[in-house]
Amino acid sequence: MSRTTLLIVGGGRGGVAAAIAAASLGIDVILTEETIWLGGQLTSQGVPPDEHPWIESTGCTPRYREFRERVRARYRAMPDLKAKHRRDPELNPGGGWVSRLCFEPPVGAAVLNEMLPPSVEVRYRRKPVGAEVSGDRVTAVVLWNLETGEDERIEADWVIDATELGDLLPLTGTEYVIGAESRSETNEPHAPDNPEPDNVQGLTWCFRAAVPPSPHAGGVAPGSYQLWRNYVPQFTFGNPWPGPLLGFEVLHAHTGEPRTLPLMRDDGDFYALFPYRQQVDPTKWSVPRAASTLVNWPQNDYFTESIIDVDPVGSRSPFPGASGPISEARLKESVDLSLCLMHWLRTEAPRHDGGVGYLELDFDAEAFPEVEGVPSGFALYPYIRESRRIRSLTTVREQDVSADAHPGLDRAPSFADSIGIGAYRLDLHPSTNGANTIDTSSLPFEIPLGLIIPRRMRNLLAAAKNVGTTHLTTGCYRLHPIEWNLGEAAGLLVAYSHERKAEPHAVHASPDEFLRLVEDQGIRRQWPRDLKLRAL
Repeated sequence: MSRTTLLIVGGGRGGVAAAIAAASLGIDVILTEETIWLGGQLTSQGVPPDEHPWIESTGCTPRYREFRERVRARYRAMPDLKAKHRRDPELNPGGGWVSRLCFEPPVGAAVLNEMLPPSVEVRYRRKPVGAEVSGDRVTAVVLWNLETGEDERIEADWVIDATELGDLLPLTGTEYVIGAESRSETNEPHAPDNPEPDNVQGLTWCFRAAVPPSPHAGGVAPGSYQLWRNYVPQFTFGNPWPGPLLGFEVLHAHTGEPRTLPLMRDDGDFYALFPYRQQVDPTKWSVPRAASTLVNWPQNDYFTESIIDVDPVGSRSPFPGASGPISEARLKESVDLSLCLMHWLRTEAPRHDGGVGYLELDFDAEAFPEVEGVPSGFALYPYIRESRRIRSLTTVREQDVSADAHPGLDRAPSFADSIGIGAYRLDLHPSTNGANTIDTSSLPFEIPLGLIIPRRMRNLLAAAKNVGTTHLTTGCYRLHPIEWNLGEAAGLLVAYSHERKAEPHAVHASPDEFLRLVEDQGIRRQWPRDLKLRAL
């Protein structure tokens, strides 16, 4: 048995940011993580940061900016990086066009380890399987040590759920929502008529694909190849998918119209799949390096089944991200889909330069450490887009942030209790009940304090995709700098509340002093008034 002031379960972006912030104010912290890396989407899931047009100057916390600049500093210290790129103040090592900072996952993991204060105790390979609750307070969490097979009980004054799926919510009996709320509940224009708990965005088991120096044979087709090769997504609304999922014909996310998005283009047009999330650009190096990209594409979105609440509460599986046998089986299907995508690319994909099959393509075995049950080159953990979400003091709805709801404005209306800012479109991928993509314009927005505080629980906070968004607004609040901001604010709130022996609910009711602490940390609560913004 262990005891700490603050227990943070989940070492993704929000969990790490919460630990750094709380420890900086003298709070004892134990941080647990299911994988062997901190960082979540930034590292163990491999997904380069999706950011906004103003990210190089504003729109994130100082600590998140420090992370970005430390990543660049690590690359600049590498002797084989060409001088002109070393001098670039906005160095993008991988050159991917989804982000201004595409980097290799091990680099991000190393930087986060540097940033974490020594006083934070990190326990890797821990998965929450139980909790003890007294009234409206969590008194202890039980974690399964995946290395020893034993359970560990940790008592804490404060608990932050920073897991990818909101794992502590069912374990603690905290009220939460999954899927889509009804229009009668939220008044959101794009909400369905009735609640749809099975309407959960698809996940992706990402992998790194590289063009190594020597070609290889196409390999044996996975056993389910014909199933996925012939699979055509069926949607309940919107335009039909233009062909098989394993194909270069996709639906444009913004317009819903068919478009061709090939693997490569001879003309160098960056609207191709390989440069989309490219993490190694060989032209930036003075020694030969294989071009390498993170495969998180429409073609390996797994949206046929949900993994949330399909297994009994407290059930166990050692498979990454799985809570029990049903979710484990579905996650293995997502891995299988990615394997089938690679086989299709190698053997059947129409080439940009004529012919079929990119035999020069291979899994990048150096990208990630080996994970039991997961093929080489695959991320350590599935990329989760949508989580369980707390019933919170404040719920951010579509009309709070959408451009259509506020014609003529260049930013969304303010929240009086704002703890940060963010910007991203309302971007929802196809869902597990057949709902099609929803991708609509939003305005640069603010993050309210009430988003991270459950309505009832007194010492539990949310600091990941489990905050009080709706199914629709999780599509714009799930991005890297925003989750970091959520976690940092949660860590500060614990420190503030603990020092004053106050509950977060009381702080929320009278937030001015806490908001001054947020500002003292350098966190912007509003977008700069003199900055020209626009709808995204």
